[in-house]
Amino acid sequence: MARGPSYDDGRFAAARELGARQGGVLSRPQLYALGITRWEIRGQVRIGRWQLVGDQSVQLHNSELSPRGEMWAAVFQGGPRACLDGGSSLIAAGLERYELHPVRVSVPRGARVRRSRRFNIRQTRRWEVTDIVRTDIPRTRAETAAIRAALWARTDREAAYVLTITVQQGLVPPTALGEELLRIRRDRRRLLLHEIVNELLDGARSLGEIDVVRELRRRGLPPPARQVLRRDGRNRYYLDLYWPDYGLVLEIDGIHHAWAENVVGDALRQNAVMLQGETFLRLPLLGLRLRPGDFFAQVEQGLRDGGWRPAAA
Repeated sequence: MARGPSYDDGRFAAARELGARQGGVLSRPQLYALGITRWEIRGQVRIGRWQLVGDQSVQLHNSELSPRGEMWAAVFQGGPRACLDGGSSLIAAGLERYELHPVRVSVPRGARVRRSRRFNIRQTRRWEVTDIVRTDIPRTRAETAAIRAALWARTDREAAYVLTITVQQGLVPPTALGEELLRIRRDRRRLLLHEIVNELLDGARSLGEIDVVRELRRRGLPPPARQVLRRDGRNRYYLDLYWPDYGLVLEIDGIHHAWAENVVGDALRQNAVMLQGETFLRLPLLGLRLRPGDFFAQVEQGLRDGGWRPAAA
């Protein structure tokens, strides 16, 4: 009696090798191109060795689907011109401490879309082939993805956050964001994004900095220098906000200051500033939300102690 093909034959080995680069997921066309038939796929699924992901992808194992596999499956579900977009593209590019569910995929206007409740597959008039990076999972370029993520964000604050952390984590320089934003001609959030990008171009590296500088301006306090590089022996430090004429430093403490890898550096920076005879104030973002008046009163006192006086009315 003739036996069927072995799971260990060359076709299945090639599928596993390709799947290892794609989070364990292959599209049906990829499997067919390797010589694996739809009947063999059905058989592997029936015995529980493989699993279907949507109607266009197959997971070559029966454990939990990885985030990378989820992204590949979303692109396969979107069709041959689909790509990760917005926040999903940024995550694929390496953005950390940012989550987006479901995976966002874009296809051009008029493309056939295989709808799936599992993925957010959308047609967009902004789809351009030159915006797509295909060296790994097809995705939009980081600067394009960041602007779109901000345009599609649920709130203005989320829009500001995604642009800020994209710059903060070094995925995109603010100049590239500015150039990309010039392509946006119409959107209800366009002017807000111009304001945020202008702040980032002016040196802000955290959402807290943007909020604090706006509040300083509103209260009539002098503008600080931002992200000023200081050297102490072999160490280099960046000061969030600095008034050199008044000997005052203001450190904006976002949640990242509580991460273990930052605690030592923060302490060394503060000590170095104080040893040089300057005043060092800290403003946690929680304080900015709950007791802004108290903290800004301290900033004003620090400026006055350093010699600043408000202009006469």
